[in-house]
Amino acid sequence: MTARPDAIASADRAPGPRVDADDQRRARGVVVALHGALRAVRLYPIENVAVQKALEELDGAVARFIVVEGECEVRRSGDFVFVNETRIRLGLDNYAAVVYVLGLLREAGVGTLRIVGRPASREWVVLLAFLQAPPLEYPEEERLGQLEQRLLAAGVTSFGFEPPLDEFDPDEELDAKERARQTYVRSLDVTREVMTAARLGRSPSLKRVKRAVQSVVDAILTDPASLIGLTTLREFDEYTFVHSVNVCILSVALGRRLGLTKPQLLELGVAALLHDIGKSRVPTEILNKRGSLSPEERSVVQQHTWQGVLALFALPIGSGRPWRAMTGAHEHHMRADLSGYPTVVRPRRQSLISRIIAVADGFDAATTTRVYQDHPWSPADVLLGMRDNARLGFDAVVVKAFINLTGIYPIGTVVVLDTFELGLVHAPNPDEAELSRPIVRILSDAQGNLLADPPLVDLLARDDAGHYLRTIIRTDNPDRWGIRVSDYFA
Repeated sequence: MTARPDAIASADRAPGPRVDADDQRRARGVVVALHGALRAVRLYPIENVAVQKALEELDGAVARFIVVEGECEVRRSGDFVFVNETRIRLGLDNYAAVVYVLGLLREAGVGTLRIVGRPASREWVVLLAFLQAPPLEYPEEERLGQLEQRLLAAGVTSFGFEPPLDEFDPDEELDAKERARQTYVRSLDVTREVMTAARLGRSPSLKRVKRAVQSVVDAILTDPASLIGLTTLREFDEYTFVHSVNVCILSVALGRRLGLTKPQLLELGVAALLHDIGKSRVPTEILNKRGSLSPEERSVVQQHTWQGVLALFALPIGSGRPWRAMTGAHEHHMRADLSGYPTVVRPRRQSLISRIIAVADGFDAATTTRVYQDHPWSPADVLLGMRDNARLGFDAVVVKAFINLTGIYPIGTVVVLDTFELGLVHAPNPDEAELSRPIVRILSDAQGNLLADPPLVDLLARDDAGHYLRTIIRTDNPDRWGIRVSDYFA
């Protein structure tokens, strides 16, 4: 596997100069260990070996950090997580941890978590359990006080807290890839918040959803390749949330290709991000079941379409109900020929928003490893099926626009070239007449040796005689070569 570029692996002090890789590694270790311990405490009883191991790793990560810096505090500022003054830069190896920790601190009303001394295992367990069960019955500004009282009553005194401070605004410091990663994480955080609230019967805020989608729209309008590339990220345990964000990004990009205006793209993005909100009302044991579903279980899953409409009706009205999001939630499995579900009882036509979401949803679902899908299809094969198999029920015009957007070889496709080099599709060719010649990152030489600094090449490049320098001869399975596609986009 190729090494990750320094620009991704390094971090910034904000405000201030860049910090070295050791500072970033120690800070990232604290957040990743905190995430691991949170998950272990949530999933297993305290005496379980997994919990004890996770607590040991957390204690060690914090101790190592304190030895170097003298103190350790985890702080959230806007959509960023800091450990002391080191801002965690997002990467494939930490984005799930950052988003999870960020969401918990926000729900608990915590701006800063300070570790005082060296907490005992029991104190860590109590804190981690309370963070994952915040007093949501109180307003957000009162939750931190309630958390402190609960910890004090439990005899836990090794942690200090502060409320959130003014949000850090790093826009001028971030390059295009970093802004894309931050947009992705913000959308993932909002999706988790909305789905969790819907599952608990609470009414999540539509304003945060719109703000997150606005960032997606802005990114698609200015630098679509960076954001679309992040749809190759796959977090197995976070499938529902990651899938919703990917569908939002792909839908907005497709809507732009179809000529929708910016306000229309915002409505489309909101509908796409919330298209699966009804799954919050489907039992998790059915959603995560391995193997085939029984007819009864399949019927329960299919209810997520109209359950999504009910969940969206429960949102605060504010500036109005999200009617188009309701339509998208209800229709995205209906199919263009109306042969899908839910069953149609009167003549109608699937809306354009639903047809767009259906294509983005089908593409992302078919190319993702899931609990019941160990071997996903390659992006190129999925596009061929969408285009040529009318029984799948996708709108032919929307599919054609999607192929024009992604190219015949979508972003993230591993390809073999006639030079025997291995490549990874980085972006479609800007020339729409050359969909078979995308921009490709060369991963290996002709002997199969992975390159430490893989270059980008344009497959339209020719030699002096006018012959193409490189041509795709076939696609390949990245697992066969030990390639993790998302490493090249995170």
